[in-house]
Amino acid sequence: MARDPATEAFVTHRNLLFTVAYEMLGSAADAEDVLQETWLRWVNVDLGTVRDRRAYLVRITTRQALTRLRALGRRKESYVGPWLPEPLLTTPDVAEDVELADSVSMAMLLVLETLAPTERAVFVLREVFDFGYDEIAEAVDKSPAAVRQIAHRARAHVAARRPRAVTSADEARGALDAFQRAVETGDLQGLLDILAPDVVLLGDGGGIKQAVPRPIVGADKVARLLAAGLGRVAEAISLERVQVNGFPALLVRLDGQLDSVMAAHVEDGLITGLYAVRNPEKLSHMDRETSLRR
Repeated sequence: MARDPATEAFVTHRNLLFTVAYEMLGSAADAEDVLQETWLRWVNVDLGTVRDRRAYLVRITTRQALTRLRALGRRKESYVGPWLPEPLLTTPDVAEDVELADSVSMAMLLVLETLAPTERAVFVLREVFDFGYDEIAEAVDKSPAAVRQIAHRARAHVAARRPRAVTSADEARGALDAFQRAVETGDLQGLLDILAPDVVLLGDGGGIKQAVPRPIVGADKVARLLAAGLGRVAEAISLERVQVNGFPALLVRLDGQLDSVMAAHVEDGLITGLYAVRNPEKLSHMDRETSLRR
């Protein structure tokens, strides 16, 4: 049975809308809620007045995501321990789109967290999805001139904080291979060899699961903490290689049950960032692949 035009347009652009919402929020659960709100508004739109259905849907999604992003900011103020984005088990084609993978990487999403809500929306729509300033202006309720200024400010902010280079998938895979071997064999020197001297480990337990309460900095501290912590449960632990947010990562299982996701950022063949998500509320999207689109 043929779908009605409103449903057809929404289904056609659903993966794009989810990607926009996820990049703005860093939360798959909240992105799904935004899509539900977008749908409820979309079905009441007179399609005869809509010139560009894709742009119109993105506009609704952006406005809903902005409202939720401001509410999330208040929630994060009371969050227990470091906050990390919600990891996504992504389809293989995400890794093939280097710019998209870079934009949804854990490292980049943490940079986007440092932007104000409107700055984040403008940056994502302009730099990731290449929307025009006029289209963005309608989505964020600003003038095109104001959007240009916001985009310039956001680009400068991100450029000063973003990872230095986009890591190739092969380089990331090689570093994670070495990391996995060192963890599985309890090889402290192996860990020290693959970690950058200034590596940073962040853990997110959300107050539900135990995690490092603050960033751990330095190869020696990180290697010894991992060796000691994982060594205590060596017989019960298993590591599985997966694609998370477009890059190789590890699923950590304890006694066969998903315990955490460990993503890494790699530069010059060394791991500069480790992101361990243990909060079970953030692992609900790790049982199925998510397709992202630009």
